[in-house]
Amino acid sequence: MRAAIAACLAVLPLIAAGAHAQEHHHHGGADSPPATPPTFVASSAKPFSALMDDAMNVMDAGMRQAPMNGNPDHDFVTMMMPHHQGAVDMAKAVLLSTQDPEIRNLALGIIAEQQIEIKVMQAWLQHHKEAKQ
Repeated sequence: MRAAIAACLAVLPLIAAGAHAQEHHHHGGADSPPATPPTFVASSAKPFSALMDDAMNVMDAGMRQAPMNGNPDHDFVTMMMPHHQGAVDMAKAVLLSTQDPEIRNLALGIIAEQQIEIKVMQAWLQHHKEAKQ
C-alpha cells in the first residue's frame, strides 16, 4: 500500500503544473497579469485542519485564476481542474493523518480518479485549443 501512496503522490506535481499551463486569460481580465498560483504541500509538520485550510485556499485561488474565455465548456473545464486538484490535495492530507483502512482506500481512490479526470480535461482543452487555430 505504501508503494501505491508513493506512486500517487509522485505524479501530483506534474498534473498540477499541466493544469495551469493551458491558457493565458484569467478572471482578473486581460490587463491583469497571471498570478503565481499557491501550491499545496502535504506535510506531517502541520495539523490536519491546517492542511485542509491550505488545500481549500490553493483550490480557491486556482479556480479564481482559471483562464476564462466566455465559452461555458472551456470555462467549466478550466475551473474544474483546480477543483479536482483540491480533492487530490485533501486526500493527500488525510493519508498523512489516518490509519483507517476505509478512509485510506477512499483517499487513494479519489487521488487516482481525480488525476484521470484532470488528464481528460487537459486533453479536452488541448484538442479544442488546436481546433480553434
